[in-house]
Amino acid sequence: MAVFTEVSFDEAAAFLHALDLGELKSIKGCSGGIENTNYFVDTDQGAWVLTLFERLTFEQLPFYLHLMKHLAGRGIPVPDPAAAKNGAILHRLKGKPAAVVNRLRGSSELAPMAAHCAGVGDMLARMHLAGLDFPRQQPNLRGLSWWNETIPVVLPHITEEQSRLLLSEQAFQNHIAESSAYQALPRGVIHADLFRDNVMFENGKLSGFFDFYFAGCDTFLFDIGVCLNDWCIDLATGRHDAGRANAFLAAYQAVRALNAQERALLPAVLRAGALRFWISRLWDFHMPREASVLTAHDPSHFERVLRERVLHPFSLTSSQEILAETLST
Repeated sequence: MAVFTEVSFDEAAAFLHALDLGELKSIKGCSGGIENTNYFVDTDQGAWVLTLFERLTFEQLPFYLHLMKHLAGRGIPVPDPAAAKNGAILHRLKGKPAAVVNRLRGSSELAPMAAHCAGVGDMLARMHLAGLDFPRQQPNLRGLSWWNETIPVVLPHITEEQSRLLLSEQAFQNHIAESSAYQALPRGVIHADLFRDNVMFENGKLSGFFDFYFAGCDTFLFDIGVCLNDWCIDLATGRHDAGRANAFLAAYQAVRALNAQERALLPAVLRAGALRFWISRLWDFHMPREASVLTAHDPSHFERVLRERVLHPFSLTSSQEILAETLST
């Protein structure tokens, strides 16, 4: 979250009043994240998050907002977009697309234990199943095509050694994506950005997932890889934490078991998840946008994670034979 577009108290008050969300009591800009303008707003009827979208368009946004509506209706604890009198959940403010969602209770757990990781694994699997009948389609906009487009843009800003790693991993991931086993992986709606700061806990129990604005249709395994790369590593070194990873995967598989191809390709997809966020952090760091409140992420973190995943491949089971066969197709 960040603030790129300033919204005054009076502008926000009129906007919220038009949505029948009550009288505005306070408004505060949010400093986390780097994609959209976000404000915490409190009215006499509740606590909300007001978002102005800086990159996503009016054409793209219905997918995300209706996905949250769909998941909320299936019992998944996610922000529920507020509707206008005509039923619309996508609005306009300061000439930009805007939405208001209820603020989830609790707080993020930035130093998770195994129990927190199990809660995330359980709810992620439930979310994947709940999204199977979501009728809208949109690709993962930060998937392989975006990586291939963005890598040439960031290459001039990194060292020769980093370039070798980036280009080598790009080639590896393109090869994996072309394999028949990868193309047969189970797919559906994924969050694609379920980091520690996008999950809330209250009294030790998971109380919600939020920030769905990178969601899209992709392999469920990619969502798992993104989570394992954040929830189940040592942040200082990027090293795998077996206890937390096992708790996450056991809880996930109690709801939706991984098939043989997923189990075999997990090491490669963990590398893909690290690559995706290394690229995006390089891009955001070297091509920043102006914002009155903005916290840039350190690109080197996911470089470390990727190196760890390459040097110490994750092993779920003894299914390396399947992976070897995959790479040869």
